[in-house]
Amino acid sequence: MYRTEVISYSPKARKLAEAIECKANELEKEGFSLVSFTATGSAKAVLVFHKDGTPADEKPAAE
Repeated sequence: MYRTEVISYSPKARKLAEAIECKANELEKEGFSLVSFTATGSAKAVLVFHKDGTPADEKPAAE
C-alpha cells in the first residue's frame, strides 16, 4: 500500500527538512517507509510512503 503526504509551505530548506523528518518518523510508527519525495517550486514537498500488505478494507480481486 502506498500513501502520499504534502508538506505545506516551507520556504527555508532547514524547516522543510525538519518537516519531512517529522512526518517520516510519524508514519514509520504506523509501518510506512519513506520511498521518495519531491520538493516543488512553491516551497512544498510531496512525500511517498510504502507499507507492505493490503489495507483491511480492500478486498482481493476475484479470479
